Amino acid sequence: MPTALVIRTAGTNCDQELLRAFELAGAETRLAHLEALVSDPTPIDKADLIGFPGGFSYGDDVASGRIFAMHTRLGLMDSLRGAIDRGACVIGICNGFQVLVQTGLLPGIEGHRAALTVNAGGSFISDWYGVDFEDSSKCVWTRGLAGEGEDASILPIAHGEGCFIASEEAVKLLNQSGQVALRYKDDVNGSVDRIAGICDPTGRVFGLMPHPERFLEWNRHPSWTRLSAETKAVEPIGLRMFRNAVEAVSSVGAR
Repeated sequence: MPTALVIRTAGTNCDQELLRAFELAGAETRLAHLEALVSDPTPIDKADLIGFPGGFSYGDDVASGRIFAMHTRLGLMDSLRGAIDRGACVIGICNGFQVLVQTGLLPGIEGHRAALTVNAGGSFISDWYGVDFEDSSKCVWTRGLAGEGEDASILPIAHGEGCFIASEEAVKLLNQSGQVALRYKDDVNGSVDRIAGICDPTGRVFGLMPHPERFLEWNRHPSWTRLSAETKAVEPIGLRMFRNAVEAVSSVGAR
């Protein structure tokens, strides 16, 4: 059974949901504190899946995810790159997406960086929004999710700094290389090209602002009592993302 490692620190508050998502998808789980891993990163060497959860790490001082990313960059990058090289799958959700971008693990295109900044309008957004999954994306987490019905293709967001920005050239490369995994159906927060999530060139490192770990059962859907039986005949897209990753590492053996 694959092993999933969830990394938390002061201020993260979605770690238990992320652990549960991996467990429901068929992985054994372990929760580790960032400082403990910096002192001894060997748990990363034993993980098939690695998760950076959402929350308000270090109170979002300086900027969202900045301190979490700094400690990760200084203490864990060799171990994380080693895990990715052997086929481990990594996910960063909301604050975790900010961490992956600030460490440079995303977008993973040499010479190009991206950023997540204050939402257009300057307000914190917390609601459910429609998303479109890119059929051409190489992201292993989102395989098979393109073309889902409007009722099924919906995820909750909760962020104040979720506006994805990158240079015109970088966005072009992301699209050309299949690294854009999903987009908002509408302009939610000012993100360029409505980008809600991207992967690295391997397709295994995935970051997104919406929270799939909050949509593991249909009764979390804001209109779940009115959904058709046909819609609810398959698992919600949140859980299917984690199943995709568990199946991916099971088929190749990350360790």
